Amino acid sequence: MSTSQEFDHSRLQILGPVECLGLLGSVPLGRLVYTYAGLPAIRLVNFVLDDDTIVLSTGQGDKFRAAERGDVVAFEADAVDLERHLGWTVTAIGHLSVATVEESTELRHTLPMHSWLPMDDPQLVRMGIESVHGRRLVPWGQRPRSR
Repeated sequence: MSTSQEFDHSRLQILGPVECLGLLGSVPLGRLVYTYAGLPAIRLVNFVLDDDTIVLSTGQGDKFRAAERGDVVAFEADAVDLERHLGWTVTAIGHLSVATVEESTELRHTLPMHSWLPMDDPQLVRMGIESVHGRRLVPWGQRPRSR
């Protein structure tokens, strides 16, 4: 964590890009937000972070078609401690793409990729992170006072 902390108007700590990527890489589940029939769709997915790229395995459905089109999507992951009222959330924005056969082979050998769901002919889909933002809910004593 950085020594100088910035907070937003809600007194949530603003996280920098490096910390956001570190937090994304620390959890196995996130939410992919994409467009389906002209409306937002949100799906819980397991994923792996590869530098600044989110990699997930999917079937031939809606997420795969969004990747074939190169759609702009959002991705969100978080961790929350319900008892202590602490946690963080990170949101990334980028374009989806389908990994080529060669890329998929390499990614499957270098990343701990596995789907939580049984799938016939799973495809690897990537989201290159173009922007990333995060917030952390810190203990009361570490929050700035209201103005």
